[in-house]
Amino acid sequence: MLQVLFQVDVGNTPFEEVAKNFWKIWKVPQDIRDFTLDISKGIVENIVSIDEAITKYAQNWDIRRINNIDRNILRMAIYEILFRPDIPYKVAINEAIEIAKKYGTIDSSKFINGILDRIAKKEIKTSVAKKEK
Repeated sequence: MLQVLFQVDVGNTPFEEVAKNFWKIWKVPQDIRDFTLDISKGIVENIVSIDEAITKYAQNWDIRRINNIDRNILRMAIYEILFRPDIPYKVAINEAIEIAKKYGTIDSSKFINGILDRIAKKEIKTSVAKKEK
C-alpha cells in the first residue's frame, strides 16, 4: 500500500493506473488485495481531510517539508484512525511506527508516533464526546 501511495504522490500518477500496474507485479491472495485497494482508495478519496489533519497536528511542519515516505505512512494511519472505526487506532499507530522503522529515516518512527498520538487523543476524545451527547 505504501508503494502505491508513494507512486501516486511522487509520480503524480492517477490512483487507478498505479493500482492496476501494482497488481500486475505483486500476486497476493484476493482478500489482501481487496483490503489494500479499499484502504488505498479511501486514502486517495479523503486526501484533503487527511492532509488537513497532518497540517493541523504536525506542529511547525509544512506538509511539503515532510518526506514522502513519512507523509504517506501518516496518511495511511490517519485514514484508519479517522475513517475506519473497524481498525483499532492503537493498531493503526503501531503498524505505522513499524513501517516507519523499516522504510523511514532514523527519526521517522518518533515523528510519526508524535503526530498520530496527538490525532488519536484529540479526535477520539472529540468522537466520544459527540456520542455521549
